[in-house]
Amino acid sequence: MLFRHVIKHYVIQAGDSDKLGAVEDWTLKGKQYSQLDTSLKHEAFMLGTSKVKHDKKEFELFITTAPIPDLNEKLIVFGKVIKGEDIVQEIEEVDTDEHYRPKSSIGIRSVNLKQSI
Repeated sequence: MLFRHVIKHYVIQAGDSDKLGAVEDWTLKGKQYSQLDTSLKHEAFMLGTSKVKHDKKEFELFITTAPIPDLNEKLIVFGKVIKGEDIVQEIEEVDTDEHYRPKSSIGIRSVNLKQSI
């Protein structure tokens, strides 16, 4: 999953338009949107996805790099970076064009999901 936008001190955005299965992977192995914990808010290093339902088979991932309370109404938070905050900060430092698109390909190869109790 490649990062599409990197906006320093705000958010980094990745997306996967080809694999609908990514939605299930990123939302804690199959929880439906309606079952996600909506009490989580957009502090730094939170994982979220758009509340807008897309007709296309697409999934967007947002990782906040700072507290962004104005995203609480726009995105569903479903997780938190618990290891690798330094990697998120490195991604935040990449060169981007005027539309905040990374000038070189940066992506996620693998992820470990841990469910909190």
